[in-house]
Amino acid sequence: MANLETPEPEAQPSDGAPPGAPSDGAHPGGLPGTPSDAELLERAAEAARQLRAAIASAVVGQDAVVDLMLVTLAARGHALLVGVPGLAKTLLVASLARALDLSFGRVQFTPDLLPADITGTDVLHERDGHKSLAFQRGPIFHNLILADEINRTPPKTQAALLEAMQERKVTVGTATHALPDPFQVFATRNPIEQEGTYPLPEAQLDRFLLEIHVGYPSEAEEREVARRTTSGKPAVISPVLHVEEVRALGRLVPRIPVTDEAVNLAVSLARATRPADPRAASEVREYVRYGAGPRGSQALVLAAKARAALLGEAAADVDDVRALVVPALRHRIVLSYRAEADGVRDVDVLKVVEKAVR
Repeated sequence: MANLETPEPEAQPSDGAPPGAPSDGAHPGGLPGTPSDAELLERAAEAARQLRAAIASAVVGQDAVVDLMLVTLAARGHALLVGVPGLAKTLLVASLARALDLSFGRVQFTPDLLPADITGTDVLHERDGHKSLAFQRGPIFHNLILADEINRTPPKTQAALLEAMQERKVTVGTATHALPDPFQVFATRNPIEQEGTYPLPEAQLDRFLLEIHVGYPSEAEEREVARRTTSGKPAVISPVLHVEEVRALGRLVPRIPVTDEAVNLAVSLARATRPADPRAASEVREYVRYGAGPRGSQALVLAAKARAALLGEAAADVDDVRALVVPALRHRIVLSYRAEADGVRDVDVLKVVEKAVR
């Protein structure tokens, strides 16, 4: 097994940090007696298996979705879950929180929701004739946040949440309040009903590490869903990891080595989505208005490291990068009107990009 004790030097510019990357300055050092990186890697792989089994006791199927959620968790990122109503998106996030023994908060986004309804606000108190302001925390002060139907609230409220996602802190008035560690957001979006919604701007979408699409279950899975949900017996999920182990895993992932070939591939894939790039395929020039920025390649590398850790692999390689191309890049490209007219989807463009970049 490769030595994971010495981290690779990696530039982390403050202006272009990977989406969801820790901004608290956490370093790889640990106290005497803490597990080695090799031990943490072995624990990560075992925990991933246990988490899949725990979530499966409450959610039928959706194995690929669960795997991507675990990648997001390990990378300390945020994810956008896209799917029609009734596909257990809320249950997936709630089950993950229970399996991790983390505090869980759910915010139902509506058109009249204000930023203070999420972040909290200063409340005036009076005692013994003296008045003072005390901060009343909002529902965002939890480890795992489900932002349900994030596109149903105006941009100002969306921005309040997304600022917290990037900075991992909330500023109210002149005071800044740190959010819990870990702090991760899983937002949901209904792709069908668009009336009265506020689509997320591209710059805000870029803050999500992955966009995870939740599809319909198979016929056999749907039969099992019908049986379970009408039996009156709720699933019992026991914690698999505790908060300190989750933090340790989050600190481990950035230290996972990554091959030069994997980094080169991630950068080439992101650049190949840009119409102005000389190596861009003709389909990209025709159907893409704007390609993925540098956060795209950073997200691919970070997510690849997380995937490798969850598989118990000592280094991330090109297979890890290729497995995450669609969820890491699909929300970072802006298609042209020609693509919409011709019925071309983001995933179709990314398939062309994958074939072109070898």
